[in-house]
Amino acid sequence: MDVITAEPLVRTDRIVLRAPTASDAPAIAHLANDFDVARMTTRMPFPYGLSDAETWLGRLETRDPRREMTFAMEEDGKLAGVLGLHPAEDGIELGYWLGRPYWGRGLATEAARGVLDWVRRHWAARFLRAGHFADNPASGAVLVKAGFLYTGEVQARSSTARGEAVPTRMMVWLA
Repeated sequence: MDVITAEPLVRTDRIVLRAPTASDAPAIAHLANDFDVARMTTRMPFPYGLSDAETWLGRLETRDPRREMTFAMEEDGKLAGVLGLHPAEDGIELGYWLGRPYWGRGLATEAARGVLDWVRRHWAARFLRAGHFADNPASGAVLVKAGFLYTGEVQARSSTARGEAVPTRMMVWLA
């Protein structure tokens, strides 16, 4: 697949990972306007409204698909969350969020595994980075199940929703 001219589509047992579209804005705003979702991300503001979702979706048009990709996670035709691969200081970083109604069902792990399989097949990345806030061990469990390993490094990362830096446990995935 030529990632420059085609958006990826990843199917797993229960979910579809596809490019987000403008029609996703209401569902994104609804799911993301939850402090317990937003506070576990670095860049998501709270409150999170429709205009935030529309602005974010508009910014996706400027990404370089050779180094950055965003997937809408869909279960049974409904948006469940978002997973992204983003340029970082020393490579590419995986990040994700999942709406509260979808927590605790293994969807984030399934999505991460599906995207990591896609990365192996379509990108020349030798490794990816990820991190989770230290007070979010569930996210760490998702990343471990997907194949990430702890590096032992803890960074202070800003959380827009919290308005402060939060200790973040860093991880790596080797392709």
